[in-house]
Amino acid sequence: MNETNDDLWEVIATAAGMTQANIILGRLKSEGIPTQLRYEAAGTIYAITVDGLGEVKILIPVPDWDWAKEILSRSYNDGELPWEDDTKSTGPLA
Repeated sequence: MNETNDDLWEVIATAAGMTQANIILGRLKSEGIPTQLRYEAAGTIYAITVDGLGEVKILIPVPDWDWAKEILSRSYNDGELPWEDDTKSTGPLA
């Protein structure tokens, strides 16, 4: 896929800052969906999130749209996640 062709990429979500954008990006990338971020540098440098200045647009390839929407529509509770218990072999403060 030609990553420089904007016609092949579509905004799937808009985040209020880089932290939220990276969470969304991580969810999509963990499922194998390529992502791009589009944002104004000033919002990132000064961490301003007023009047759209700090907003970050998350883009994905158009063919992955339906799969990405499904991924982002999921919510998770702590009990549903496959946590590993590392305290058994290493102790709580290891």
